[in-house]
Amino acid sequence: MATFTKTKLSGSTDGKGVKVVATASAGTTIHTGSATATTYEEIWLYAINTDSADRKLTIQWGGTTSPDDYIEQTITTEAGLTLISPGLILKGNSSAALIIKAFAAAANVIILHGYVNSIAA
Repeated sequence: MATFTKTKLSGSTDGKGVKVVATASAGTTIHTGSATATTYEEIWLYAINTDSADRKLTIQWGGTTSPDDYIEQTITTEAGLTLISPGLILKGNSSAALIIKAFAAAANVIILHGYVNSIAA
């Protein structure tokens, strides 16, 4: 039977938001996935923009070398939490853990909040 565990993003301190500091690749580490091949992680991410202008956010989903790994979205200024990842999955990889990173058009104005549902077979 599968085991479900809800946890914070690994890049978070005590469940707080993760400030996106990077403005180019490779981005700020948001979450490092499991290195166990039988573990799936369902990841929920929300962004807020504390700046006075809309800002583009790029999520690097499991890789940083190809635009195929990118999720891009403009985060509206002071609009509250904007859903970025509606439970997208990362599967454990026994050779190397997959990492979610992020960079934005301006440093220190986008903050990512979220959680992980870790599912172990």
